[in-house]
Amino acid sequence: MVWDLATPFVIDLHVVEDDIDGLGHANNAVYVTWLERCAWRHSQQLGLDLTEYRRLDRAMAVVRHEIDYLASAYQDDDLQLATWIVDWDQRLKMTRRFQLKRPSDGVTLLRAQTTFVCIELSTGKPKRMPVEFIDGYAPALQLATS
Repeated sequence: MVWDLATPFVIDLHVVEDDIDGLGHANNAVYVTWLERCAWRHSQQLGLDLTEYRRLDRAMAVVRHEIDYLASAYQDDDLQLATWIVDWDQRLKMTRRFQLKRPSDGVTLLRAQTTFVCIELSTGKPKRMPVEFIDGYAPALQLATS
């Protein structure tokens, strides 16, 4: 699979009947769910799971989604969703890019960018990232070249 950037974190998706809207394709809200799932699984793979978030009283919360819907997904499509951390100030903000592809024809269905801010779980207010976030997310940072 050819991706927009090198070394993506990739999850496999399968479009099910509940994902389909009245127009016969995957509903746009379902794509947002997939973005969240991919980001979360990547964080877990980096050692930053819900248990660690709670222990640290910190989390990365979405503050902005930018989504370009390029083509439709249909029931029973097998898809792959990739993510990269492309910008990160190591204090409060982090940006991920996403690309959703259908391997059967190589079509990119979506490109997205999500901005996260570190929050303190107990208050919901922005709070500086703990060292565990710095250490955990650092290996995944990739500078965007395209």
